[in-house]
Amino acid sequence: MHLKTILNRVQKNKGFVYGEIRWLDQQEPALEITIQPREGSRAVCSGCGAVAPGYDRLPVRRFEFIPFWGILFYFVYAMRRVNCPRCGVKVERVPWAEGKSPICTAYAWYLAGWAKRMAWQAVAEAFHTSWHTVFCAVEQAVAWGRVHMDLTGITAIGVDEIAWRKGHTYATVVYQINQGRKRLLWVGQKRTVKTFLKFFHWLGQERSGLIEFVASDMWKAYLKVIARKIPQAIHVLDRFHIVAHLNKAVDEVRAAEAKEMKRKGLEPLLHKSRWCLLKRMANQTVLQLAKLKELRGYNLKTMTAWLMKEEFQQFWEYVSPHWAGLFLDAWCRRAMYSKIEPVKKVARMLRGHRELILNWFRAKKEFSSGVVEGLNNKAKLSTKMAYGFGTFKGLEIALYHRLGDLPEPEVTHRFF
Repeated sequence: MHLKTILNRVQKNKGFVYGEIRWLDQQEPALEITIQPREGSRAVCSGCGAVAPGYDRLPVRRFEFIPFWGILFYFVYAMRRVNCPRCGVKVERVPWAEGKSPICTAYAWYLAGWAKRMAWQAVAEAFHTSWHTVFCAVEQAVAWGRVHMDLTGITAIGVDEIAWRKGHTYATVVYQINQGRKRLLWVGQKRTVKTFLKFFHWLGQERSGLIEFVASDMWKAYLKVIARKIPQAIHVLDRFHIVAHLNKAVDEVRAAEAKEMKRKGLEPLLHKSRWCLLKRMANQTVLQLAKLKELRGYNLKTMTAWLMKEEFQQFWEYVSPHWAGLFLDAWCRRAMYSKIEPVKKVARMLRGHRELILNWFRAKKEFSSGVVEGLNNKAKLSTKMAYGFGTFKGLEIALYHRLGDLPEPEVTHRFF
């Protein structure tokens, strides 16, 4: 079977034919395949897509194609310019590549597919190309996918921020968290009110009106926009961050009390006790459990704060919002009577967001930011796999590509 026959089977270009094939004398084995317009065919305007008369020809360009058998393949073609009645003089549109891209469309989708499975640099090394070529391939795939993505059925979303550069540089991420469909919908620079409003402008008023549930943390900018743009949605506050606030309160009490005991020359009872106070009982080691048992025998503020934290775990076991609310009110009262400032601070925060916290029960415990935190972990992995970018645009492309569940075009031949 001739090479031209194989190429016509896997990459047939309407209106063009394969011509001369040359073996390149270089360090890595490579082939150049000349492409020529089919006799009698006319060029297509890249602006409007209409057939137009020829104008002149540009210098020869080379397009990277998918390597075969460890051999690099290049398509070689001198692009025609057309004199379009509507658009003026334009470079023709060709079926194997998009715009000024130096790689074939089939190769772009091929590299983009591998870039989901491997680090981008590893993909570049495996296919003897550059990191920039892989980036361009992923960018092309993301651009097509974002235009053709399906936005129907979005009734539950989660919003959070991720740090992507040093110096407290954040990006806002919005996910769809419906049962059976969890994906990244949108990424915005910074975590301000203005940023989050851009998401709803992108989604549109009609689709925003269909949102029934939204999960977020207690960041004021997010709370403000959610109340303004989707007041009909049940707003569920993040259980993960509430537990984090409780752990932070216990740790602050422990650190302050340990420092006070050291100042007074008392026995350092709280030495090496941090993780036995913060970790769940089921996850503790034998030594940590023994340390915890020893500490429970002393009348310490730290142990009072720890007992308050452990008691609060019962809150999540309720089913009824009414009974959960009664428990929350009673816990907050005890916390305020404890005279332990970090614990009182948490109680004031919980009282201020009481209704939003109880929405977790009104949503039947189906939606929470636990899903969002899991997707955030995948987002961090995605940025590491795409290591090499230093701009927000690079972050966007990496996240959309890996977490966006973007569609791909139908093709006559799919390369592995």
